[in-house]
Amino acid sequence: MNAKIHDYIYSHEGELKKLLSELVAIPSVMGKPAPNAPFGEEPKNALLHMEKVCREMGFSVTNYENAVLCADYSPNGAPIELGILAHLDVVPAEGAGWTTNPFELAEKDGILYGRGVIDDKGPAAAALYALLCVKELAIPLKTGVRLIFGTNEENGSEDLEIYKKHDKFPKNVFTPDGSFPVINIEKGMIRGRFSADFSDGNIVSIDGGKVINAVPDGASANLQVSREALLEEISRDESGVKFTVVQENDNFLVTATGKAAHASTPEGGKNALTALVSLINRLTGNDILRGVEKLFPFGETDGSSLGLKCSDDSGALTCVFSKFALSQGSAVGQFDIRFPTCTTLSEVKEKCQKAFSDYGFSFETTLEDEPHVVPENSDFVQKLLSVYEKIEGERGRCVAIGGGTYVHNIEGGVAFGAERGDTDYHMHGDNEFVTAEELLKDAVLFAEVIAEVCG
Repeated sequence: MNAKIHDYIYSHEGELKKLLSELVAIPSVMGKPAPNAPFGEEPKNALLHMEKVCREMGFSVTNYENAVLCADYSPNGAPIELGILAHLDVVPAEGAGWTTNPFELAEKDGILYGRGVIDDKGPAAAALYALLCVKELAIPLKTGVRLIFGTNEENGSEDLEIYKKHDKFPKNVFTPDGSFPVINIEKGMIRGRFSADFSDGNIVSIDGGKVINAVPDGASANLQVSREALLEEISRDESGVKFTVVQENDNFLVTATGKAAHASTPEGGKNALTALVSLINRLTGNDILRGVEKLFPFGETDGSSLGLKCSDDSGALTCVFSKFALSQGSAVGQFDIRFPTCTTLSEVKEKCQKAFSDYGFSFETTLEDEPHVVPENSDFVQKLLSVYEKIEGERGRCVAIGGGTYVHNIEGGVAFGAERGDTDYHMHGDNEFVTAEELLKDAVLFAEVIAEVCG
């Protein structure tokens, strides 16, 4: 470890926390697009604040359409070959479980709370102070560094498309928008939609799921069935999903409550939607609904019924039936598939097309991504692992994940930080946090990487 880097970062703890506090105070949730604010006013405000700070620190700054900010440090005009990509937008903070103001940085017993402190404003601030450290200590560099701050990671990364209209990414890019040590493999992804005409007097409607990338923990149906048969089937149900029944005239409103889980790790959830479909099919018959259950049986998360089951060192394929809207006239479902490197986007699409057509559904994809793979033995990855081992004092290793990071579509890009181990930082949840020590250590790590990769 470079003692000067460590001492510089720790001596600037107050300034680093101040910047993070200023960023957290800007509720940079995606808003309505406006002139000069492609993702809403608050993401733009966060970007403009970071632009002001970067200019005050003496970096060469470029603002691309108030969507992406670049802060460059290139001694003697050396070519820029390292990019550090972080985002300043955040998800909403609507949960009732916050014990602090989510848009006011709070510190208790060495823990920092606030929306964005781990995803991704804390790592963004750490990256900036890492670069300032390298600049002020005049650490010799042969190549330059670019910090890239975006504002649309949480809603599709359209900011990076704007960046690519104006500039190219550096040769080496990492994002602290994942976890340590290094994420070098990200599964491919398909999000799809299937539909069919529907008519059945016993099934008035079904509605389930709120987002496509999660196991739905809630679903409901309006049914015209025998009360006795309904209650008997519920009493026999062994899914572990809870059912409640409310009678309205001759109809019964059935609500299913399961357990949510991210679409990349669906085995940890209980799908309320597939459990409800199974319950209805045991009560009344309908070809369309039976087809839905055949394709997405309760408890299945590996896509077997779509003919997709496969796995390799990057993990197993996962498949989640996540949203469904059925009423008289139509049935429309949505699903999320994460597939390993042993198959391809075209193979998964072809098998889906056949499976859905066999049961009378039309099918289309709404998102398509091939797996993202960066060789573990690449010089860049090995340098990241070397720095990690030196600073963290434990073996560095590469990790494959089912989710996608900010670099999924950047050639050679990997994730390096900022989550550690199995800690639940409540990312996207109530009381999101990071420890002050981890924030400082991130800055040290990033400064050491700059020195190692560019020195």
